[in-house]
Formats: sequence, structure tokens, C-alpha cells
Amino acid sequence: MTSNSLIRIAAALIFFLEAASPVHAATCENSIGRVQAQLDAAIEKNAGAHGWGPESLDALRSHQPTPRSLAQAEGPSGAHLLLALDALDRARAANRSSDIAGCRRELSEATLLLQKRPQ
Repeated sequence: MTSNSLIRIAAALIFFLEAASPVHAATCENSIGRVQAQLDAAIEKNAGAHGWGPESLDALRSHQPTPRSLAQAEGPSGAHLLLALDALDRARAANRSSDIAGCRRELSEATLLLQKRPQ
């Protein structure tokens, strides 16, 4: 290949990469991951705050815990975390349907719920 051909290929590659970047920028994927990490940390912190409890039937059956099952196990002190998980699920659904405004709205709701202290 000549250097002229390589320059054309590189220019075409840069053009296609630049053309694809607005599509990625128009999603909430990175924000969803960030809020999910914050939510996971809050669930773990809440789960460890109340000491030991009896094992659930799922634990006795060797089922692996999920963020939702951990929040449910906390009862009333995990209610705001369950609501935040629901908002995060709605954000993912909005992102899949390219509803960026809806995704951001649900992420804001999840973030507000994370800041709420359990009653």
C-alpha cells in the first residue's frame, strides 16, 4: 500500500468513528452504570448496618443474593432502595427505547431516592 492509500483509509476510519460517537453520547449507559454502582454500595452499607439476621429460605437453598433481594430483606429500611432499583429499571427501559429524556428523569429519581434516609 502506498502512503496515500493509508492516509485515505485513516481519514475514512476517523470519519466513521466521529460519525458513530454522537450515537453513543446520546445514551444514558454510562450514567446508568454510575448510579447502579452507587445503589449497590448503598444496599451493601444498609445490609451491614443492622447486624446479623436469620438466613432466608433462599439463602438456605444456596440462591445467590441480588441487589433487589438484599434490599427486600431489609424490610422498611430498604424500601427507598427498592424504589431506586425500580427507577433504575425504568431508566434502562427508556435507554433501550432511545428515550434519553425519560432515562435521565428516572436516573434523577433513583439518585434522589439514594439520598433519602430510611425511616
